[in-house]
Amino acid sequence: MSNQTDNVLLGCVGAPYGIKGWMKITTYTETPENIFDYNPWLVKVAGKLVELEVAQWRTHGKGVVCRFEGMDDRDDAARHTGCEISVKAEQLEALGDNDFYWRELIGMEVKNIKGYHFGHVDALMETGSNDVLQVKANARDGFGKKERLIPLVDGEVVKNIDREARLIEVDWDPDF
Repeated sequence: MSNQTDNVLLGCVGAPYGIKGWMKITTYTETPENIFDYNPWLVKVAGKLVELEVAQWRTHGKGVVCRFEGMDDRDDAARHTGCEISVKAEQLEALGDNDFYWRELIGMEVKNIKGYHFGHVDALMETGSNDVLQVKANARDGFGKKERLIPLVDGEVVKNIDREARLIEVDWDPDF
């Protein structure tokens, strides 16, 4: 499964903060401070990935700011504005057999328990009550669907997720 060796995008570097090399960080982690659980970061600078160590960080208002090791002035920080922050996939916490990162589900085939092939997971979204699989339908979908939104409710809707076969089995009516 190729996405296991990919880098995982966690955020991006914002504007400089102060004159001592600090910068604002936009995080894609659920809790902003969680981005600092991962070190070193792979920062995309001028199209190349550079490994940078976070020397210091702190919360600032509703966000976070940090300073990289060896970066002590505003000009250095400014050169990193807009750069993507990622980490190696193996830096992520190992999950149990029944837990998944969303990125693992992207691209998986989706079939219902009667064998009807819905298509492939194109994206996921949070709705507040439960997560939802956005399934891009097959070109020749028998019900004329281009996309299906299927609740990611374990046991009730989602019956099985097979990592090896890259297949999600659901109890879902094809005409929904």
